[in-house]
Amino acid sequence: MRDELSDFEQAGVQPLGVNPASVDAHARYAAKMQFGFPLLSDANREIAAAYGALKPDGRLIQRTVYGIGRDGRIAFAARGAPAPSDVLAALER
Repeated sequence: MRDELSDFEQAGVQPLGVNPASVDAHARYAAKMQFGFPLLSDANREIAAAYGALKPDGRLIQRTVYGIGRDGRIAFAARGAPAPSDVLAALER
Protein backbone atom coordinates (compact mmCIF):
# COMPACT_ATOMS: atom_id res chain seq x y z
CA MET A 1 0.00 0.00 0.00
CA ARG A 2 2.77 2.42 0.91
CA ASP A 3 4.37 2.30 -2.52
CA GLU A 4 1.05 2.74 -4.34
CA LEU A 5 -0.38 5.35 -1.99
CA SER A 6 -0.70 7.91 -4.78
CA ASP A 7 -2.96 5.48 -6.71
CA PHE A 8 -5.25 5.26 -3.68
CA GLU A 9 -5.24 9.03 -3.24
CA GLN A 10 -6.12 9.58 -6.93
CA ALA A 11 -9.04 7.16 -6.53
CA GLY A 12 -10.23 8.94 -3.36
CA VAL A 13 -9.55 5.85 -1.24
CA GLN A 14 -8.15 6.07 2.31
CA PRO A 15 -6.02 3.03 3.14
CA LEU A 16 -5.39 2.14 6.77
CA GLY A 17 -3.83 -0.70 8.67
CA VAL A 18 -5.14 -2.53 11.71
CA ASN A 19 -3.21 -4.88 13.99
CA PRO A 20 -2.92 -5.72 17.69
CA ALA A 21 0.23 -3.67 18.39
CA SER A 22 -0.02 -0.73 20.77
CA VAL A 23 -0.53 2.84 19.59
CA ASP A 24 3.09 3.66 20.54
CA ALA A 25 4.44 0.67 18.63
CA HIS A 26 2.39 1.71 15.61
CA ALA A 27 3.77 5.24 15.71
CA ARG A 28 7.35 3.94 15.75
CA TYR A 29 6.69 1.40 12.98
CA ALA A 30 4.84 3.90 10.77
CA ALA A 31 7.70 6.37 11.09
CA LYS A 32 10.31 3.70 10.35
CA MET A 33 8.42 2.38 7.29
CA GLN A 34 7.39 5.90 6.16
CA PHE A 35 3.72 5.05 5.97
CA GLY A 36 1.48 7.81 4.71
CA PHE A 37 -1.67 6.22 6.09
CA PRO A 38 -2.99 5.55 9.60
CA LEU A 39 -2.42 2.39 11.60
CA LEU A 40 -5.14 1.47 14.07
CA SER A 41 -4.54 -0.52 17.24
CA ASP A 42 -6.74 -3.58 17.80
CA ALA A 43 -5.18 -4.66 21.10
CA ASN A 44 -8.20 -6.78 22.07
CA ARG A 45 -8.42 -8.29 18.58
CA GLU A 46 -12.08 -7.31 18.33
CA ILE A 47 -11.77 -5.92 14.81
CA ALA A 48 -9.81 -8.98 13.67
CA ALA A 49 -12.48 -11.26 15.12
CA ALA A 50 -15.31 -9.27 13.51
CA TYR A 51 -13.63 -9.48 10.09
CA GLY A 52 -12.63 -13.14 10.35
CA ALA A 53 -8.91 -12.41 10.41
CA LEU A 54 -8.04 -14.47 13.49
CA LYS A 55 -6.22 -17.75 13.07
CA PRO A 56 -7.85 -20.83 14.66
CA ASP A 57 -5.91 -20.26 17.91
CA GLY A 58 -7.86 -17.00 18.42
CA ARG A 59 -4.71 -14.99 19.13
CA LEU A 60 -2.67 -14.78 15.95
CA ILE A 61 -3.92 -12.80 12.99
CA GLN A 62 -3.93 -13.78 9.33
CA ARG A 63 -3.00 -10.88 7.11
CA THR A 64 -6.26 -9.98 5.41
CA VAL A 65 -7.04 -7.08 3.11
CA TYR A 66 -10.51 -5.59 2.81
CA GLY A 67 -11.76 -2.88 0.52
CA ILE A 68 -14.83 -1.21 1.93
CA GLY A 69 -16.90 0.92 -0.43
CA ARG A 70 -18.43 4.28 0.33
CA ASP A 71 -21.71 2.47 0.93
CA GLY A 72 -20.11 0.52 3.81
CA ARG A 73 -20.17 -2.81 1.98
CA ILE A 74 -17.14 -5.04 1.58
CA ALA A 75 -16.15 -4.83 -2.09
CA PHE A 76 -12.90 -6.79 -1.77
CA ALA A 77 -11.51 -9.40 0.63
CA ALA A 78 -8.36 -11.50 0.33
CA ARG A 79 -5.82 -13.18 2.57
CA GLY A 80 -2.16 -12.30 2.19
CA ALA A 81 -0.90 -9.32 0.24
CA PRO A 82 -3.01 -8.81 -2.89
CA ALA A 83 -1.97 -6.28 -5.49
CA PRO A 84 -3.25 -2.82 -4.62
CA SER A 85 -4.56 -2.56 -8.18
CA ASP A 86 -6.91 -5.49 -7.43
CA VAL A 87 -8.29 -3.70 -4.37
CA LEU A 88 -8.80 -0.47 -6.30
CA ALA A 89 -10.47 -2.27 -9.22
CA ALA A 90 -12.99 -3.86 -6.85
CA LEU A 91 -13.73 -0.50 -5.23
CA GLU A 92 -14.34 1.15 -8.59
CA ARG A 93 -17.18 -1.24 -9.48
